[in-house]
Amino acid sequence: MQKKQATKMWSFFLSIVLIVAMALVTTGCNDKSGKETSEVQPTTEMAAATESQETGDNVLGEGNVKFVFSVTDQDGNEAKYEIQTDKKTVGEALLELGLIAGDEGDYGLYVKTVDGITADYDKDGSYWAFYVDGEYAQKGVDQTEITEGAEYSFKIEK
Repeated sequence: MQKKQATKMWSFFLSIVLIVAMALVTTGCNDKSGKETSEVQPTTEMAAATESQETGDNVLGEGNVKFVFSVTDQDGNEAKYEIQTDKKTVGEALLELGLIAGDEGDYGLYVKTVDGITADYDKDGSYWAFYVDGEYAQKGVDQTEITEGAEYSFKIEK
């Protein structure tokens, strides 16, 4: 009888510990800065882009204008895509395909995630640098007009 009571008590105790642990994990995921941000989410076409990557087909989108888009991660791995679009800016085209996501700020889109990889400046000082034809871009991705045949790229830098 005492053994059953002890088992019930341990079960109750472990349940409480698990509930508290889940509550702590959940509150740890919230933004505690109190700063309101306008997160730009990838569109539903991200699934199509991911599916294209898995099949080895690196042509994404539909449209009359084509450009090359490359992504270099923190380990130096590079992925290249041919983007086809009718959008006016590189940012519009990449957002539509779900290849980039970030926060809208005073200076435009602050890109935090590219091709499913997130750079966290607050955590390790890394960020996504935007390049046009191998040169550091003079404008943000959402302000850079598409030039047919140009190569646009994002690289993680510190």
